[in-house]
Amino acid sequence: MDFNDGIEARHSVRSYTAVPLSEEERAALSQEIARSNEAGNLHMRLVVDEPEAFSSLLAHYGKFRNVSNYLVLAGTPAPSLEQRCGYFGERIVLAAQELGLSSCWVGGTFKRRLVKRMASADDRLVLVVALGHGEGKGHAHRSKSADAVTSIPEGTEVPAWFGAGVDAALKAPTAMNQQSFEIGWAGRTTQDGTPFASIRSKGGPFSAVDLGIVRLHFEIGARAAGGSFRWEDSWKSFLPEYGL
Repeated sequence: MDFNDGIEARHSVRSYTAVPLSEEERAALSQEIARSNEAGNLHMRLVVDEPEAFSSLLAHYGKFRNVSNYLVLAGTPAPSLEQRCGYFGERIVLAAQELGLSSCWVGGTFKRRLVKRMASADDRLVLVVALGHGEGKGHAHRSKSADAVTSIPEGTEVPAWFGAGVDAALKAPTAMNQQSFEIGWAGRTTQDGTPFASIRSKGGPFSAVDLGIVRLHFEIGARAAGGSFRWEDSWKSFLPEYGL
């Protein structure tokens, strides 16, 4: 399975078995976390065999069951922190999918004070991702159409890879399935002829985190279809560093 396949296969899972992560799974996740922390200037951390964070009534109300492993997403406070947590956190989520693990992004239904102690005192805790051996594979949610999340001038012909990127972006997990983003294409290029794509958030809960996740999905989908592009804003694609 590659990351494009992972996008197709991965769905949110809230119920897990009691099977612990193997040493091999822990090692593989830790390696990916270390790489992403370095590339994204983050302080993400894998916590294993710790069931207290999801033992509250709020977690029970959120239908979380047997969560004892989770990824803590945190870093030095900065305007781009949430978006970087989304981008690189989803990179870990897709790596977990490759290992046959399930996952779920979690914004609030965990004991925040307890999890905050897992991070440095100077860091800001953004959210967590539940990880483990899922009781099921989850299921797909309803999605908006490509037209609803793109901005393309009338009569403009877009390349096939742009459509593939948008399709992958529509499969990105977003808070409350809000899909509050817009990806743009205007045909502009850099001086060397590399086309630009744009992306913006339309707001909503955890919208900056969502934007990072959507960026990664678009990049993976577009590049799998042979696309080469640059973002119009200052965001750098980190896919080449990962060999994708």
